Amino acid sequence: MAAGTDLSPPFTFLEGGYGKDNASSLGDENSEISDTLKQMKAGKPPRHLSAMRHCVSSARLATSELELDIGNLGIKSPSDGKSGLLPVFRSGSCSEIGPKQYMEDEHTCIDNLAKHLGVDLKFPSPGAFYGVFDGHGGSDAASFIRKNILKFIIEDSHFPLSMEKAIKSAFVRLDHAFADAPTLDSSSGTTALTAIIFGRSMLIANVGDCRAVLGKRGRAIELSRDHKPNCASEKLRIEKLGGVVYDGYLNGQLSVARALGDWHMKGPKGSACPLSAEPELQETILTEEDEFLIMGCDGLWDVMSSQCAVTIARKELMLHNDPVRCSRELVREALKRHTCDNLTVLVVCFSPEAPPRIEVPKSRVRRSISADGLNFLKGVLDSNE
Repeated sequence: MAAGTDLSPPFTFLEGGYGKDNASSLGDENSEISDTLKQMKAGKPPRHLSAMRHCVSSARLATSELELDIGNLGIKSPSDGKSGLLPVFRSGSCSEIGPKQYMEDEHTCIDNLAKHLGVDLKFPSPGAFYGVFDGHGGSDAASFIRKNILKFIIEDSHFPLSMEKAIKSAFVRLDHAFADAPTLDSSSGTTALTAIIFGRSMLIANVGDCRAVLGKRGRAIELSRDHKPNCASEKLRIEKLGGVVYDGYLNGQLSVARALGDWHMKGPKGSACPLSAEPELQETILTEEDEFLIMGCDGLWDVMSSQCAVTIARKELMLHNDPVRCSRELVREALKRHTCDNLTVLVVCFSPEAPPRIEVPKSRVRRSISADGLNFLKGVLDSNE
């Protein structure tokens, strides 16, 4: 995509399309929907939540900064720029080792990029950066990528005039840098999911099977596509490059089709390889309806649909408006459902206010499901169009 690309279409993938989860679990009050759709999962007894780590930070952003700095980016605001939306980035995170012997997840939460990078830098603001990195074969790759990904993005020659090129270039160069790190195990690998936000413009980059989901007035909007080897487009790409998908695994070894690291499965640097480190990007413009973003590793999504996570998160935020507690509750729920992996969940709120109650117009026809249930049903029907 050329520099200065217009982001005015609300949701656009730069590479291919993506699929949506059509299953959810909304609890007992929505049992009528689950019977109709036959896609609900039964709840399971809670498990003990051990050594939990979490963090939260917030940053209120000035209107004058928003108007000043968006013009400096290679990103155009949409035509409805008079909406008056002023994002307020508040994030909370929670990580749990789960049933695994080792913790290989990493994550980062930066609610104020200008403050994080220093006032002397001419850095576009307001801005925020978030990332989830799900390691495998050891923690070296996930740790290295987390520590360096933002640096590689902002130091790329395309930044900030062409954010898409800068991010794609940074991911590939960082993958090569990891291979050259003498003290690290280059055979370890990691998925990587990042979100970089300037004002209302948000760009999601994904390599692997972590997932970003937008909460839009109770509806789940997936902003990334899981890179599984048996995904039709990924399988076609793999086979064109001489790889094979066996029993859902790339070359019978790896359960993801894209990853950084894993250099025992890659050829010389710069050569085409079935295991790709190039991210898939999706851009969007935040509106008043966009309430929060959930970013999680596959330990969450293996046991919970996107819509279920949004419904749980929204109910939590309506109760206490705390993204830390919200992320913690999503982790607890995944543990109750007996996830088999490490767990990392980030919740990013775009407003200082809690999500409002969804008003459903009164009808003469009696209904027996909640407003959340109606949103869930509408989301499933829309996803099947």
